[in-house]
Amino acid sequence: MNYLPSDYLPIIVQLVLALGFIVITMLVTHNIGPKRNSKLKDEPFECGIEAKGDARTPISIKYFLVAILFVLFDVEVIFMYPWAVNFKKLGLFGFGEMILFMGLLLAGFYYIIKKGVLEWEK
Repeated sequence: MNYLPSDYLPIIVQLVLALGFIVITMLVTHNIGPKRNSKLKDEPFECGIEAKGDARTPISIKYFLVAILFVLFDVEVIFMYPWAVNFKKLGLFGFGEMILFMGLLLAGFYYIIKKGVLEWEK
């Protein structure tokens, strides 16, 4: 199947229109928007709470480990939904694959528990 340059014309037109819209919108809003600066207006705003201290305060690595592990295991659990929906169609082979998947998932979970990642008081 040979594609001609004219086959790409609709895509190019849509790309040019989208980029043009973005550029024009940014220029217009920058030029017609209010430009009143004040000390109160230029202060950082965080959920209605007044900013205090330094933004570079060290945070425990445990918080980040738990967050990353949550995302990791959450994404793995998402893979189980399509399997459950197609359980009958996949048959015994699909069941074996899910057993393997769950085994690897549980091995990873066992590893993080043995490493003590989920223990807060240490």
